[in-house]
Amino acid sequence: MKLVTRSQLGWPASAAPTQTSTKGVKVHYEGTAVSTKLLADHDECIAEWKAIRKSHLANKVENYSDVAYNYAACPHGFLLEGRGIGKRTGANGNQELNKAHYAIVGLVGSSGLVAPTDAMLGAIRDGIELLRAHGAGQEIKGHKDGYATSCPGPSLYAWVQKGAPRPAGTGGSTGTPTKPSTGSKPKLEPYPGRAFFMSGSQPALGKRSSIFTAMGKRLVAVGCGRYHVGPGPELGKADVASYEAWQRKLGYSGADAKWPPGPTSWNKLQVPNT
Repeated sequence: MKLVTRSQLGWPASAAPTQTSTKGVKVHYEGTAVSTKLLADHDECIAEWKAIRKSHLANKVENYSDVAYNYAACPHGFLLEGRGIGKRTGANGNQELNKAHYAIVGLVGSSGLVAPTDAMLGAIRDGIELLRAHGAGQEIKGHKDGYATSCPGPSLYAWVQKGAPRPAGTGGSTGTPTKPSTGSKPKLEPYPGRAFFMSGSQPALGKRSSIFTAMGKRLVAVGCGRYHVGPGPELGKADVASYEAWQRKLGYSGADAKWPPGPTSWNKLQVPNT
């Protein structure tokens, strides 16, 4: 499971009401135009997910306590945390319809990007299994089951009606990100998105994550370390200098070589999964 947490998105703990069990999970889609740019750039997925939350929080009529969904799934197979585990869905979770099921939205819409990738379906399935491990029942429904709407769209709803089968090659989920077994080829840390590395328009200096330690060790291994001490779990100026040296080594120059990491240089660095 490739999980992007609220912390990685720069979001505080969800203010949504607590609910520790449901009948199951309902699948949703955006219901508006979604850009096909998401297919080529995971940063666009992160931006889309943040825009959804921003629009919900800006709804002064319904006064949303948080983004409506527990999770989102993107075309690259990432499960993006929304309200997360044990939180009721909807605006404020005060409707009976919201109480029956947790909610996962696929980042597809009514035009543009309309068909989910197998990776997205696998991520939705990861979310279902994660929620089942924390109080969700066995039901898998579409939003239109019980409410007059076109959501989750024809493609996702057809998949739901088949029982939401996991596509071949999308792995499985035990409720936590998987680790390599002893003797297996080490798994690589997936690109966590531009927002993970930034605080507004500046590097997220002081942010702590084991990913930064793993990244730093790889930068040292490829001859780009600029450390006097470390690397460690707290992002520092030496990490930024080291990564920029790596991007220059790959042939980037000027602004293209500057922090933050991009998906191409990150994948080439081959940071081991933490």
